[in-house]
Order: sequence, then structure tokens, then C-alpha cells
Amino acid sequence: MKKVFHLTVIILMRELSWRCFRHKIDWRRLFLLVSIFTASGFVFQMIVHTSVISPNKHFHFPPGAADSYKSSNSTIQSNEFIKETILQNVHLTLPNSAVSPKLSNNFVQSVSVEADSINTEARRKKDRNLANTSTTVTTSFPRGRVPSGKQTDIRLITPTEALVYARKEIDHVTSVNEDPDLYAPLFRNVSVFKRSYELMETVLKVYIYRDGSRPIFHNPSLKGIYASEGWFMKLMQENKQFVTKDPERAHLFYLPYSARQMEVTLYVPGSHDLKPLSIFLRDYVNKIAAKYPFWNRTHGSDHFLVACHDWGPYTVTEHEELARNTLKALCNADLSERIFIEGRDVSLPETTIRAPRRPLRYLGGNRASLRPILAFFAGSMHGRVRPTLLKYWGGEKYEDMKIYKRLPLRVSKKMTYIQHMKSSKYCLCPMGFEVNSPRIVEAIYYECVPVIIADNFVLPLSEVLDWSAFSVVVAEKDIPRLKDILLSIPMRKYVAMQNNVKMVQKHFLWNPKPIRYDLFHMILHSIWLNKLNQI
Repeated sequence: MKKVFHLTVIILMRELSWRCFRHKIDWRRLFLLVSIFTASGFVFQMIVHTSVISPNKHFHFPPGAADSYKSSNSTIQSNEFIKETILQNVHLTLPNSAVSPKLSNNFVQSVSVEADSINTEARRKKDRNLANTSTTVTTSFPRGRVPSGKQTDIRLITPTEALVYARKEIDHVTSVNEDPDLYAPLFRNVSVFKRSYELMETVLKVYIYRDGSRPIFHNPSLKGIYASEGWFMKLMQENKQFVTKDPERAHLFYLPYSARQMEVTLYVPGSHDLKPLSIFLRDYVNKIAAKYPFWNRTHGSDHFLVACHDWGPYTVTEHEELARNTLKALCNADLSERIFIEGRDVSLPETTIRAPRRPLRYLGGNRASLRPILAFFAGSMHGRVRPTLLKYWGGEKYEDMKIYKRLPLRVSKKMTYIQHMKSSKYCLCPMGFEVNSPRIVEAIYYECVPVIIADNFVLPLSEVLDWSAFSVVVAEKDIPRLKDILLSIPMRKYVAMQNNVKMVQKHFLWNPKPIRYDLFHMILHSIWLNKLNQI
């Protein structure tokens, strides 16, 4: 049969060549030759088909396939049908059937390879589809909810179930050996942080209430020492990754008010009366609770606020559930006031922004060997700590201890405040009227190891950061021994801490467009993590 087929092809090619070169074509003969060639190919395909399948085994077509085959008038359709059917059934048929001795081994191998390639491509497409579905996770829930080990689209489960899943993932986190974006010595547990952060990116949705009039609501202040609450509000309201317009999908609810704007708008200067501010916020929360079902559903435990003003904690005191249940990100994270609750609330970094259009201006500092000043501080003498600090170490008594009420003009002409921080090994960060101080983050910006002097102060983002790796904490009672404490730190340890300050810096930066692990994401992550810790 093969010889007949080959002979037909040769005759056809010779006839075509002769006719084309002689510029004379006999169309009837040409049509006859094409018909013979087509019929020969069809017969050859049928012989191969009957040879592959054992005479003792009947070929089983898929449902409806036989009718399709019988009704096919087109030779091409028939050939494609046979090829597809063989490929679909070859792995099921060949092991259980006797293969004809006349069957070519090469043909069997080629069919098997082609079938394998089809299966492999199907698997690759399936894997690509799973990879592109970023919200699909492998999870295990309690019995009666989602079967263990099943693929579950996070969009199809309730926010409560999603939080339970995230909590279990963190409890059973695997160890992370290394990550190019994270420096392990900075963290309490880098594996927990990494997994929790990934879950936040995958799961978290925040609903922002639209209620409330400007400037107290929705109008962020981006300049000065209280800029943290403003920058967070701005970036949160502009965010598309975490913000949802559907409150039923939300895991957290944001109360978008500014404590700084409350002071400017509501406080009567010289009155020393903060009650109007807390009453105003109480009425706002009551309005939210009356208008929407979400506050009453959890008594405010899935709601959060961000306030950097010293008065931030005192604005919540007139509303019991707001003070007791809501997650509060506060710069004034003072445990002694019994308003900030460690483990539920978040210590918010206080950042001084001098130029909102260029929030990252002046970053950096001298290397360790070019920092001749041991310790530096300049500022107002309010509060209980700073006068004591000045008493023991001020007045230029020591050449390597630069402690000033305010930086004298004669000194600032030679070296500015920022230049002092860039040239000091340790930058002192004593509390003022309240425990928080913008100098902590300033020191990090200028790569100076911060020395924190404030009892009862919960350090910023301490849920995840290990402050002992890049700072020194001195008790208020140990101020008289301050210089001895600093000199007792070995140079090798100081150099390591100063390097860690450089490494942690990126976690305290406000970027006009947020990037992974920057301050916006770190604050949101600490709120997210503390919410998970309540489950």
C-alpha cells in the first residue's frame, strides 16, 4: 500500500512539473490525479487505524463520536477526527490490546509523545491559571465550614473566616532562611512578620466611612510633627489595594478623623479643656452606629483610628466602646494613662515632615568613624525628663556631650541641628509633656542611634520590630549615669546598631506613592496583626 501511495505522488509531481514548464495544463487530468491522491491518503489512514487497534478489541468512540464519523463527508474532517480519537484513547487502549506485528514502533512512540505533549500543555495552562489567581489560598477551617486541604477562593468566604484562616497561618508559620527585602536582626520574628505581611496583602480589605465634614475628617495635614496621622489618612484614602467600597467585604473599618484638626477647629486656646473634643468624637461615633450596622455588630472591635497629636488618647474618653474596643494607632502610647492597651493598640511613629512635597529630604548621615559627638540633644525644657537631663549633662560641661535648651545661634551658625544629628553617635530622645518624641524617627532618618528616655512608653511598631537591635533605652532614674551607660557599649556593638539604623530606615519613610514595607504599610500591618491577635 505504501508503494502505491508513493508511486501516485511521483506521477502527480511529474505531471505537474511537465504541464507547468510546458505552459499547458490539462485540468481534467489534473483533477483526476488529485482525486486519486486524496483517496489514497484516506485509504492509508484507515489501514493504519485498523492496524493500531487489535482485531479482538473494539474501538470505543466517545458518546456521539460514531455518528459524527459516519456523517463526515469531508476527508480533512475525517482525518482530524481519527487523529484526535487515537490520541485521546491511545494510553487506555494500547496496554490492554494486542498490537499488530506490522505496526511500526516509531508510530506508537510518536503518538504517545504527542499525547503526552497535549497532557503536559493542559497541565501547564492549569498551573498558570492557578498562579494568576492571587486570591486563591490553601486553607483549613473548622468542620462544617470549608473542608481541610481544599483550594478556597478567599473572595468566597466571609471576612471572619478569612481572619481565622490568617490567624492559623501565622500560628503555623514556617521558618524563613533569608529574604532580600527584609533584614532579620531588625525583627522579633522575621518569619512571622513576613507571613503576616503577605496575608495582609492578600486578604485585608478596609472600609472608610464617608461621613464627617472637613477639615476634621478627610482633610489630612501633611506638615509638622503631627504629620503621621495626615500622611496615613491621605495614603489610605488614595489606596486601591486595601480599600473596598463594599462594607460587607471589609475586615477593618477606618474612622478618618484628624486629632490635629480637632485641636485647630474645636479647642479654645488657654481653656485647658479637652472635653469638647471628646464629646465631638463621641457624637460622631454614635452617628456612625445609628446609620450603619457595622459598629454595633462588633461593638467597635473591628474599627480603628490613627491619631498622632498628644491629645489623641484623650479624644476617645467620652465613648466607652471607642476607648475600650477600638484599635487605636497613637503617637502618645503611654501605658500609665490606661487608655493605650499594649497588644491591641499600635504605637504610631511621630515623624517631622518639613517639606510635604519632599518628605524624604535630608536623609542619611556620616559613617560611624566620622561621628565625633558622643550624644546630642537640643529642645525645649518642658516635661519632667528634660530638665533633669540638662541638669546633669547640659551647659557644655563635657566636650562630647552636646545638650542644649535650644540650639544657640552661635552654635547653629557653625553646625545646624540636622548636622549635629548626622555627626553624633547617639541622639537623645527624651519625652516632653508626653512620652512620644519626633526625635526618635529623626535620629533614624539621620542614621544616628536613638537613645530613648521615657518610662511607660511603648516603642513604635514594637509588635514586629526589635528595638534593642538599633536603639538604646535608658530609664529616667538612670539619667545621672547616662554617659557611663553609653561609653560601656562596645564599639563593635555600636557599629552594628548604627548599621541596623540604616537598615531599618526604609520602614519609617513616607513615600508619596507607598512601596512595600514602608511606613504606611508598617502601620497598617501592625493594625492588621493586632486585629488577628484578638481572634
